[in-house]
Amino acid sequence: MSPAFNEVIHAPHRLRIMVALSAAERLEFQALRDDLAVADSVLSKQLKVLTESGYVTLDRPTGLGGRPRTWVRSTRTGRRALAGHMTALRELADQAGL
Repeated sequence: MSPAFNEVIHAPHRLRIMVALSAAERLEFQALRDDLAVADSVLSKQLKVLTESGYVTLDRPTGLGGRPRTWVRSTRTGRRALAGHMTALRELADQAGL
């Protein structure tokens, strides 16, 4: 992956969302909210930006019984963008001697 600093992903909550999703096929909204220790509204706002950028998708399956759940999944585009962003961050750290 070629390095590409990504301002959409770089925002702290969005970066943490993308990193969390890189370690799982999908995450449930409430689990992600709890992991980030943010309010529903904060997570919803960040997911909206990532969804509009094509980096994540939201799935709300119906007909499964119980309470409705929202699942968050990173897209191939999102995984590529995260990989490029992380490469760019590593290069910056190397330039700084870190």
